[in-house]
Amino acid sequence: MSPESKKIFNIIILGVSFMFIFTAFQTCGNIAQTVITNLNSTDFHGSGYTSMSIIYGVFSASNLISPSVVAIVGPQLSMVVSGIFYSLYIAIFIQPATWAFYTASVFIGIAAAVLWTAQGNCLTVNSDENTIGRNSGVFWALLQSSLFFGNLYIYFAWQGKTHISESDRRTVFIALTVISLVGTVLFFLIRKQEDMKTPGEEDSTNEILGDSSSAQNKMTRAVAAFKKSIKLSFTKEIMLLSVTTAYTGLELTFFSGVYGTCIGAVNRFGSEEKSLIGLSGIFIGVGEILGGGIFGLLSKNNRFGRNPVVMLGIVVHFIAFYLIFFNMPNDAPIAPMEGTDDVAYMIPSKEVAIFCSFLLGLGDSCFNTQLLSILGFLYSEDSAPAFAIFKFVQSICAAVAYFYSNYFLLQWQLLIMVVVGFFGTITFFTVEWEAAAALVARGSDYSSI
Repeated sequence: MSPESKKIFNIIILGVSFMFIFTAFQTCGNIAQTVITNLNSTDFHGSGYTSMSIIYGVFSASNLISPSVVAIVGPQLSMVVSGIFYSLYIAIFIQPATWAFYTASVFIGIAAAVLWTAQGNCLTVNSDENTIGRNSGVFWALLQSSLFFGNLYIYFAWQGKTHISESDRRTVFIALTVISLVGTVLFFLIRKQEDMKTPGEEDSTNEILGDSSSAQNKMTRAVAAFKKSIKLSFTKEIMLLSVTTAYTGLELTFFSGVYGTCIGAVNRFGSEEKSLIGLSGIFIGVGEILGGGIFGLLSKNNRFGRNPVVMLGIVVHFIAFYLIFFNMPNDAPIAPMEGTDDVAYMIPSKEVAIFCSFLLGLGDSCFNTQLLSILGFLYSEDSAPAFAIFKFVQSICAAVAYFYSNYFLLQWQLLIMVVVGFFGTITFFTVEWEAAAALVARGSDYSSI
């Protein structure tokens, strides 16, 4: 197998592994609050929103040390161990206990930081400036296909149900736990970095993340990775991209946890309200896959750079927010177990609700594929620290959003995303223009980015 074929193989295995793990985890996040409000046990007093807030809060803090952890353990083993913790969190829902639920939320936050830092490294070392756009899109499409498979099962399993029984819950979460474990095992198929390097080929990523039997060298690399993360945090490009990243954290919370809960709380949707949560997740996945596939596979022919894709993303999201504002009751995110009978500015429409799910997924893929691409392009030699900062900012904003989702009405959640999304688009444009100018200055074709 040629070096280029090995790199493509690694990208596909990376994407498929994440597809399995996040088929389980994203489906879990999409239905968690609905499942919890339907628990019969009076001993359980957890909140899906609070759990996700803990996960992303710990996730954000852990991103400060995750490059050091990956430097010591290695990217492949880091992803395997992290996958095990994802599986344990999902398994908690088989027989929920409040203390175990929140404890697992802490551990999965740490695991997520390590997982995504290792993923960023694996994506970058298997790409160059000509393939980073394509590989980012391929990975993103495979990852987000997870939304399709898990939620398709939820749609059919919960068809016609207005209450989620203990048997329904256990069946779903046993299946999701097994799926997550399958994805974890697949990480072992990824070829190690040294298998793809020619003698004498070096880069600073391998200096940080390469394998070594020397504990002293590993600690040195760990300290170097931490210092590099701090240094990169204060660069102009990272600070500007942090606004864009912050927006992706807010809208991630909305489409992955809040919007499904809103749909499941609308009593006017009748007996289909619970199964519509699954259908919503499917169409979010369709939007994600479509966007990831198009913007990844066509990246080599994109002579206009990343800005048009991001512009499309924000326009699509603003249309979705406008329709959701008119279609969904204002109290839907915080409705009780009985749901809400309120009406917004139109009679709630299932078709509009599902169409908005598609728009949310499509817009999210626009932002994330281009952020992955520009980070891989700007920081090809510092991939682990750069992706750690990206996930730090994204996750802390997601944590904040999950926290206020316990209290804020729908209109305020939408307004926050509109404001942050607008400024995030402007800051992304600024970084892209400067990157293009630098590329032209050294005689390269702008379309190569």
